[in-house]
Amino acid sequence: MKKIKIESTLYVYDTLEELPENIQNLMKHAIEAREKAYAPYSKFHVGAALLLDNEEIISGSNQENASYPSGLCAERTAIFYAGAKYPKAKIVSMAITAASQNQKTTTPIPPCGACRQSIAEYEVKQEVPIEIYFMGQSGKIAKSDSLANLLPLVFDKASL
Repeated sequence: MKKIKIESTLYVYDTLEELPENIQNLMKHAIEAREKAYAPYSKFHVGAALLLDNEEIISGSNQENASYPSGLCAERTAIFYAGAKYPKAKIVSMAITAASQNQKTTTPIPPCGACRQSIAEYEVKQEVPIEIYFMGQSGKIAKSDSLANLLPLVFDKASL
């Protein structure tokens, strides 16, 4: 038997003001998107914003449905829209923010598993890492240099 150790590295910023200016702007777009979330069931509002290599910013919010699996997370809403509108553009950075109507979210909230898989698809496709910044409603912001830090054993086309 052989033991394999997998490590992830995240960077944590104490405030939005510590972020690079372009990422502060990207997070502001994510916050604006979060305000547009349709989340009457979970009361959990998420906004995501993507910076593309063509300088476009694409945002999305979670959109729920009474038939829960029919809804879509903010991250996938933004990614799929970017892929449909700018199929040749690469995603440089992603900002995510989440807020609950039931409690204050002050710790960084990472993307769910389904969103991690969707981000992985685009990171593998574009052959360039995607910086991912994520936060709650307020408080610290975590940064991952690549989706590989959040999903180290990626399932992609090479597995098929």
